[in-house]
Amino acid sequence: MLKAQEGTYNQEEVDVPLMMQKQDRTADSLNSEPLKDFWLVKDMMTFENIGFSNTLDGRKFLVCADCERGPVGYHDLSTRHCFLALKRVVHKDT
Repeated sequence: MLKAQEGTYNQEEVDVPLMMQKQDRTADSLNSEPLKDFWLVKDMMTFENIGFSNTLDGRKFLVCADCERGPVGYHDLSTRHCFLALKRVVHKDT
């Protein structure tokens, strides 16, 4: 999804929708959790395989393009920066 050394650590608390939602939820009633540890990625083309959701409150949520799981973070439309949640991804040494 993202190669080592491609993101900058950023700490900011943001509510991100839970990865598992009930089927009958609307965009206005999504369950979310506060996350504060992110990799900041300034250029969306830096990712190796990422997908984007529809826009919700000035953000697009990031999903794995291979397995479509997510959201694993969000894309801020005003800054065009992406924030990948450390809690939602696996870190491996390569």
